[in-house]
Amino acid sequence: MDFLQTLVSIFMQYGYFAVFGILILCGFGLPVPEDISLTAGGVISGLGYANVHIMFLVGMAGVLLGDCFVFWLGSYYGEKALTLPVLRTVLHPERFDKVREQFKKYGRWVVFFGRFMPGLRMPIFFTAGTSKQITFLRFLFTDGFAALISVPIWVYLGYYGAHNFDELMGWVRNGQTIILGLVGLAITVVLFYWWRRKHREARGQK
Repeated sequence: MDFLQTLVSIFMQYGYFAVFGILILCGFGLPVPEDISLTAGGVISGLGYANVHIMFLVGMAGVLLGDCFVFWLGSYYGEKALTLPVLRTVLHPERFDKVREQFKKYGRWVVFFGRFMPGLRMPIFFTAGTSKQITFLRFLFTDGFAALISVPIWVYLGYYGAHNFDELMGWVRNGQTIILGLVGLAITVVLFYWWRRKHREARGQK
């Protein structure tokens, strides 16, 4: 709670620019939880210091810009970028190799689920760039679609819980699990309808 209150105090003074800047730095590997930053942006909106809908757009822009920079870094410099101090501390060779193996197996699905994995987002997005298996536009679409699920949840969660920090922190602690559950449910529904359509087409061909 102390960290959330610290971010809220900073964001109350500097508004959208502070939220935008912190989120970009989160994409670069800054050890600040992106989810808490988005929630803090929602909190200052709930307290009347910002418009929550604009805050959602600022959150989306900051998140995507940071992610795209990391992807570009991997795409342009490749594994040479691992020697940079900003990457060396969060993306050591062992982690890079593990992420690369997963990317070879599952492709852009790793990018999609990476958005919901704090601590792994940056390594996954960097590896996506180095892999050359996904274009920038496809990366942007996949990451953007995932962000459309997570970003509004955190921002509006902060907005509606702005006047009850204790309850808000309870929701924040369980938020990642809830988001992954919703994503899993959505994927299950999509797969079910896809399977049923294929089943009907197969029966129609008989």
